[in-house]
Amino acid sequence: MPAPDANETTQAPTIDMKLEVVVIPVSDIDRAKKFYANLGWRLDADFAGPDDYRVIQFTPPGSPSSVIFGKNVTAAAPGSAQGLYLIVSDIEAARDDLRGRGVEVSEVFHAEGDVHTGPDEPYLFGRRRIAGLDPARASYRSYVSFNDPDGNGWLFQEITTRLPGRVEAAGTTFTSSSELASALRRAAKAHGEHEKRNGGQYDANWPDWYADYIAREQAGQPLPA
Repeated sequence: MPAPDANETTQAPTIDMKLEVVVIPVSDIDRAKKFYANLGWRLDADFAGPDDYRVIQFTPPGSPSSVIFGKNVTAAAPGSAQGLYLIVSDIEAARDDLRGRGVEVSEVFHAEGDVHTGPDEPYLFGRRRIAGLDPARASYRSYVSFNDPDGNGWLFQEITTRLPGRVEAAGTTFTSSSELASALRRAAKAHGEHEKRNGGQYDANWPDWYADYIAREQAGQPLPA
């Protein structure tokens, strides 16, 4: 394989490129609209136009990106969109939420190492599903899957700590109160261990410790001890 051109590795992008819309192919527009509305996603648009054209847009809670579907929107076969990732900070809570809405979802599962063989539908870390949460509850390693009525395949992936370089520490943000609450719970648990290591003494500077922990966790930096 030839070495990458220098321009491919050293030039920073000069224009922001924000992924905002993903097209999913469906066969029954109103059935799909009802399904995604039932997920609790925000309905942004339902437009009809000439030439038998209709487009519907939904946005998952806390997401900067949306999905669209409709009539004469895509030539792709209904149900052919697979491996659509929804990132959550608490996969068990996310699964419970869907079940409460009457959506059929898988059990929580994880991969066995990096095995990429087997009959299951593809997902990033392999095709062999092992029941239950990742034993170490490692970030990126626990999943739940579900389909829309056409068979378009969605995955919840639990991420609590980003890999280094994925998020700038100065840009740490939360897109919902529930996501922030989950981060605070993880910080509280870690801070409890921190206090135990320091003789069980009350830490008056816990707000600073929490803030440092949360920012480091989201940016993929070493966590405070």
